[in-house]
Amino acid sequence: MAGDYKRSKFLAEQVALEFARDGLPVVIVNPTAPVGDHDVKPTPTGKIVVDFLNGDMPAFIDTGLNVVDVRDTAEGHWLACERGRTGERYILGSENLTLAQILQKLAKITGRKAPTIRLPYAVAFCAGACSTAWASVTGTPPRVPLNGVRMARKKMWVTHEKARRELGFNPGPAEAALTRAVEWFQRAGSGAAGKARGRGRRPAQSTAA
Repeated sequence: MAGDYKRSKFLAEQVALEFARDGLPVVIVNPTAPVGDHDVKPTPTGKIVVDFLNGDMPAFIDTGLNVVDVRDTAEGHWLACERGRTGERYILGSENLTLAQILQKLAKITGRKAPTIRLPYAVAFCAGACSTAWASVTGTPPRVPLNGVRMARKKMWVTHEKARRELGFNPGPAEAALTRAVEWFQRAGSGAAGKARGRGRRPAQSTAA
């Protein structure tokens, strides 16, 4: 658990489990990396999409994460509320993908080229350290957060089998969620959308159901 945010989530979950052991009807869900439309901030997963659309990802590192449709994640919360067992945890995820595979899917959706340069971890770590140090001076968010680089050293792959078996959780493919994310960011008219249209690039091709 790299960083205060991740540790705080873990510690808060331990408190929730203590209440469950004391009889409070607590059910915990653990979403993986949700992606989809209306990602206003954007989230770290959405930022991958934005950076790809903006051409701000010339290289990638060898990492992996579990991608899930944000709509399926919302449904998973409801299923846990209705069917979850007190004191149990349920992973709400879908597909285990490397970052390279995610970028290939985005390339297929948009008709653009995916980056082909794989950055060594040591280089990414140095970039994260410098970016984070500079951010502490300027007071702005780091372009390459060091905690994010540390997390990326491991492929964060999991299975949602327990949620499927006990809750009836049945998530759709990651590509459909990535497609909706691309379309939404392009329609938003700012950030990825404005830059992508301004460069005259090919618009996203919808493959979502």
